[in-house]
Amino acid sequence: MEGVELAFLALVQGITEFLPVSSSGHLILGRTLLQSAGLAPLSLSAAEELSLDVSLHVGSLGAIIVYFWRDMLMLLGGLRDALMMRRSTAAQTLGVLIVASLPLVAAGLLLKDLIIDAGRSVAIIAGTTLTFGVLLFVADRRPVGRRSISEVSYRDALIVGLAQCLAIIPGVSRSGICMTAARLIRLDRPLSARLAMLMAIPAILGAGTLSTFDLAQSGDAAFTTYAIWGGLLAFVSALISIALLMRWLARQNYTPFVIYRVALGLLLIALLITKLV
Repeated sequence: MEGVELAFLALVQGITEFLPVSSSGHLILGRTLLQSAGLAPLSLSAAEELSLDVSLHVGSLGAIIVYFWRDMLMLLGGLRDALMMRRSTAAQTLGVLIVASLPLVAAGLLLKDLIIDAGRSVAIIAGTTLTFGVLLFVADRRPVGRRSISEVSYRDALIVGLAQCLAIIPGVSRSGICMTAARLIRLDRPLSARLAMLMAIPAILGAGTLSTFDLAQSGDAAFTTYAIWGGLLAFVSALISIALLMRWLARQNYTPFVIYRVALGLLLIALLITKLV
């Protein structure tokens, strides 16, 4: 893979991973665009794809940890309190993240292999981009009921966690569906985004661990340098993306992302109808 293609995919992953627009969908569309422009390689080996996937997700995970470092310390304190059987807000927050993550673990093990091939089509991405963009708009009209993570119950966590399972389908957006579900249960915008990003930690750790194991099994280290650079680019772009999103949601709403999703979905439908993709 040439440097320009690696940089393009890494930046797309980093920028879109935590925005409610679907990073997996944009990566698929990005590869399609590169192939149309004659820039993408004809093929990548399984080991190269695994290596790149691991590095991009590790870079994205690093961005969350750096930006939400206070939350990371709080969660460590929550783990300590839980082990000592001591009730605290930190322990409750840790419990909320665990409950919210369990449905995705089950769905990932049971369903991902069944839909991954069909889900990578541009038609599926067009439909999910448009549909879940409209759903985000509807959810964002809900009045605010809760502004603190200490007010998030285990029931709330389970609702958002079940919604997160839909992100297995490209174009849905893991962050986007979590933010949508959180707004439907009346969490405010900054809290909905914060919860969605903290939920990304176990999700990315799980996927990254499995991919790293598969990569180690392959025994192919030729792609390591490219993977490291890809991870660094994803880290920087994801960190900037998170900071801008949280700053925006402190004062504004999700409408710009809704407009983007609807416009992209309609554009993809038009391209499909005219057989340009």
